[in-house]
Amino acid sequence: MKIQVAQSAGFCFGVRRAIDIALQAARTEQDVYMLGEIVHNESVVDQIQRAGIRVVDRIDDIPAGVLLFRAHGSTPETYAEAEARGLKIVDATCPMVLEIHRIVRNLHAEGYQIVIIGDHNHDEVRGIAGQAPGARVVAAPADLEGWDRRYPKLGVVVQSTQSLGNVQQILPQLVRFSREIRFINTICKPTTDHQSEICQMPRHNDIMIIVGSYTSANTRRLTELSQSINPRTYQVQTAADVRAEWFEGVETVGISAGASTPDVLIREVVDAIRRIDPGAEVDGLGDE
Repeated sequence: MKIQVAQSAGFCFGVRRAIDIALQAARTEQDVYMLGEIVHNESVVDQIQRAGIRVVDRIDDIPAGVLLFRAHGSTPETYAEAEARGLKIVDATCPMVLEIHRIVRNLHAEGYQIVIIGDHNHDEVRGIAGQAPGARVVAAPADLEGWDRRYPKLGVVVQSTQSLGNVQQILPQLVRFSREIRFINTICKPTTDHQSEICQMPRHNDIMIIVGSYTSANTRRLTELSQSINPRTYQVQTAADVRAEWFEGVETVGISAGASTPDVLIREVVDAIRRIDPGAEVDGLGDE
């Protein structure tokens, strides 16, 4: 059996940077708090909590100390509230997300009604929407059925981990609501790389394994894309989820992983497959 690990599998730059910043803060600062999980992966969350960073739901739950902003970004109101309470801010927001914030503020200043193509209630989307009053979120074409007005100008951005296919379904529908649309493709390069590989690998492998948390939107998207091409696609959170029966009669296995999945989890999944077939050859992360 041959195992192919996607070149883009695992941590993206923004996630790796956020984790490094968080661990550095835990070593150098006292009383570090974080609003919610740093990324959507249980093993990473455990690592951060073991380092001593405490997760809270509200700024009101922080008596004093340091507030760590996560990779997904936050609203301006959250920054202002932290400053008003005298908290020290350590900002681990992904630079690509901060760039989306800047774009949205500029578009809003130029009079555009902001539209965000993204998942409702996703942490990143809430942070983007907070940059412009009245921003509207569209997760699917069906969301537009409730729109009852036209706008002079629409400024459209995208959640950084959205699928291009979803954007291509929504964008043409927006022409019904404005004569002028300015679209800026803010899907980040790591997401594009992930999705480009996942559009090819399922065609060339008997089965696909996607490694990552079910709470991770970008991991679920990889799974959905892969399953649409190769129904023999399985998502696993850890190596314990790997089942031997999946590999009966299989000659080639493709492995990818979401942007919040640590390399160690990918390697453990590769090792689990090697225990099923000790002679398996690995191309990618699992190479020795």
